[in-house]
Amino acid sequence: MGRLQTMTVGGALRVAVVLLVPSFSVAQNKNVCLDCHSKLQGSLKVTAEQDAAAVHGHKGMSCVTCHGGNMQDEARAKAAGSGFRGHISREQIPQLCGSCHADVNSMKRFNPSLRTDQLAEYHTSVHGIQFAKGDVHVAVCTDCHGVHEIRAGSDPRSPVHPLNVSKTCQRCHSDAALMKTYRIAATQYADYTDSVHHEAMVVRGDLSAPTCSTCHGSHGAVPPGGGSVANVCSRCHVLQAQFFDESPHKAVFAEGCATCHSSHKIKHPDDNFVSLAAGSACGECHTKDDDSGRVAEAIHGRLHKFEVQVADARVLLARAETSGMDVADAQVLLGQANDSLTKARVRVHTARFEKVNAELDAGSKPAVAALSAGEAAMKERSFRRRIIFVPGIAILAVVLALGFYIRELERTEQGSQRPSEDADRKMAA
Repeated sequence: MGRLQTMTVGGALRVAVVLLVPSFSVAQNKNVCLDCHSKLQGSLKVTAEQDAAAVHGHKGMSCVTCHGGNMQDEARAKAAGSGFRGHISREQIPQLCGSCHADVNSMKRFNPSLRTDQLAEYHTSVHGIQFAKGDVHVAVCTDCHGVHEIRAGSDPRSPVHPLNVSKTCQRCHSDAALMKTYRIAATQYADYTDSVHHEAMVVRGDLSAPTCSTCHGSHGAVPPGGGSVANVCSRCHVLQAQFFDESPHKAVFAEGCATCHSSHKIKHPDDNFVSLAAGSACGECHTKDDDSGRVAEAIHGRLHKFEVQVADARVLLARAETSGMDVADAQVLLGQANDSLTKARVRVHTARFEKVNAELDAGSKPAVAALSAGEAAMKERSFRRRIIFVPGIAILAVVLALGFYIRELERTEQGSQRPSEDADRKMAA
């Protein structure tokens, strides 16, 4: 009887636990903030899906982390003593975000990989400096990262993902009326979308290609000064920057690389870029009557001549390869010549003919060898065809003669059979 009572009590306890745990779980997961705000419209509308997608939600943070209050009890949601802040003004946003993101202990707990100097950097940025002066129209944290549905920067749906950064910046910087108040052009995004950098980023999917934050910075965003443009560009274009430092342009180009390549609308330069032709970089400052103009024309002419030589070899080797000839070794030589051409184009930044010419001279030998190999392959192809053609004609002649002979034999045999057949008919008659 005692054992039965024990089992009954134990069973009752288990039933109670089963019934109470779901209720406790529901209480823990209850969010009266979302219950209300999911039914609102406009900027006040926040859905459970948005909350679940947010990186903060993944770390266990909720509405009350930023807004205070009590999200489990509707009656006490905004009660005094609950710490309810309600609407957070733009003036409060940087400091509120910084209360966690500038706190080392918080970041160690939630994401040790994140830097804790974003707020300090923001105060050094153009945005932060203007914000400190009371300008609430400049960008704050939520303008770039979002408000409730803040995603990790590595998430392709995040507004600060590399593929989306330029679109995020253009929301303000393409607003002509807003930019006019700061005396800033509003064409940066349009220029960038017509650049080689945008093509590499968006068309080719190269996430290492430059976007706005690459050159201007993220939280400490500032336009690079004229003297520092080359330093910004040299982060990717190392050799070009070194050669530019050797050039006579270093001392006179206040804007460095941007003098020839511009800032945002950076086009892919071809060899005509280094000439005196219309639209060329050199032609903006030099003429055929000055020494520097003649140097530019000499560099352009040498590059063009070498490029034609390489192109001729490429076409010839392609024909030989299509014809079934083995030109693998010649293709290696052509690759060496192409490398020299690439190096020479980079050396153009020295603005010195002898430097460019030295690279092309080094590539001339493999270029000539590749062209000679192509010519030899085509001669070999012609020789092989002749060897095959002559015996082929002879064999064809023999086949035709044999066919003619066989037809004559058949005709003769048919002619000898007709008289005997006629005689047989007469005797039968």
